[in-house]
Order: sequence, then structure tokens, then C-alpha cells
Amino acid sequence: MTAQTSKDERPTIVLTGASRGIGHATVKKFSASGWRVITCSRHAFSDKCPWPMGPEDHIQVDLSDPENLGYAIQEMRKRLEPNGSRLHALVNNAGISPKGDGGERLNSMNTPMHTWRHVFQVNFFAPIMLGRGLFTELKNAGGSIVNVTSIAGSRVHPFAGTAYASSKAALAALTREMAADFGPHGIRVNAIAPGEIDTSILSPGTEKMIDDLPLRRLGRPDEVADTIHYLCSAPSSYVTGAEIHINGGQHV
Repeated sequence: MTAQTSKDERPTIVLTGASRGIGHATVKKFSASGWRVITCSRHAFSDKCPWPMGPEDHIQVDLSDPENLGYAIQEMRKRLEPNGSRLHALVNNAGISPKGDGGERLNSMNTPMHTWRHVFQVNFFAPIMLGRGLFTELKNAGGSIVNVTSIAGSRVHPFAGTAYASSKAALAALTREMAADFGPHGIRVNAIAPGEIDTSILSPGTEKMIDDLPLRRLGRPDEVADTIHYLCSAPSSYVTGAEIHINGGQHV
């Protein structure tokens, strides 16, 4: 695929994990709002995706492979050159939550060490690699970074495994550190922590948790996308270092 060669005046977002659920809803939200969306996923672009310029602005990348991610970052920078090497938003949405045989939760005693390393590369190291790799482009635009953490990062979850939960807790801490480090350069860094969102990757039994949620329902992907859009837009221009809970009150 080739980069666009004509100047593009639209604000631009780079989004990881775009192929389903929250990521898919986020692409649709930003595309409908007039943004140029550069999607990143380990899957090839699907012709079922309804946003314009999808095939041209999709980068297939394996976030678990640091070398492959490095090449992808160079490709992202190349694609941003026509609009003045400016990036208005980076959303680190991709994440993995491995299960054991039969789909059981992996705890701190039975999670293989190679699984720990794999999870942390995708969920924790990839976001900081992307933030650092695209720093100049974010600075040029006075851009915003949004890291997607999780309710599991602050409490033991019945389905999310220990490695996943630990990586999301670490990502929340990283968000605060990045906000302090990137802020003097005009880059805001925030996080969202979704709870039980109605997507295809929900674990069986999640629906039984609804009675314990103050709002008594699952969240919708578009509700998460709306919050991400807010954090990347002018109304949140003085918000940085925050982690917004999107969980129907589950955290209380």
C-alpha cells in the first residue's frame, strides 16, 4: 500500500486494535467526524469495514514483535508526511487476554512466563514504543494519546487473567508518567478504563454480572468511542493524566 501524496488537512488518528469491538466503533466515530483514520491491526483490512480510505490507511502490524512494530512506526511516519508530519491522536486500544485450556482464567500461579512476556509486549510495551516513535508528529499537532486500560487493572476480575490485569494496571501508571513527560511538549495523555462492554469477545457468564452494576446493563462500544473522541478533541484540552472509568458504576 502507498501513502497519500496530496496534502490532507483533516485531523489524523492512529488507532491500534481496529478490527473489532471498541476499536471498530472508534474508527466509525472518528471517520464520521471528519478525521483521517490510520488503522493498525494484526489482521489485513476487511472489505466489510465501512469507513473511507480504509485499505489505503491500514497498516498490518504484529504488536507482539518489537522489530515488526518498529518497521510499522516508520511506515506511519511516512504516511503522515503529506499533512506536515502531524498526528492529532494516538489511541492504544489493542490488547490481549489469553485463556487456559477450555477458556479458564489464568492466575498468577499457572500463567506461563512466555505468556507474561507476550501480554506485556502487546498491552504495555507497544503503547510506549508508539508514543515515543510518533513523538515528533504528536508534538507538531499538539496531539493527544489515549491508552485503553481496564476495570481489571484495579481489582481481581472473574474472567480477565493475572497477566492481563497486571499489564493494564501498569498501563494506567504509565499514562500518568507519560502525561508528566509529554505534557511540557503540548501532548496530552489520558486513559479510559472500560468495564463490561457488549462485544463479541465477552467471556461466557459476563451477562450474570449485570445485576451487580449500578446501571444494570452492559456498556456499548459506541459509548466508549464517544469518550475516546472527547479525550482527543478540544473540549478536553485541559485534561491530562486522567483515567476515565466507563463501566456503568462497576468501580464503585
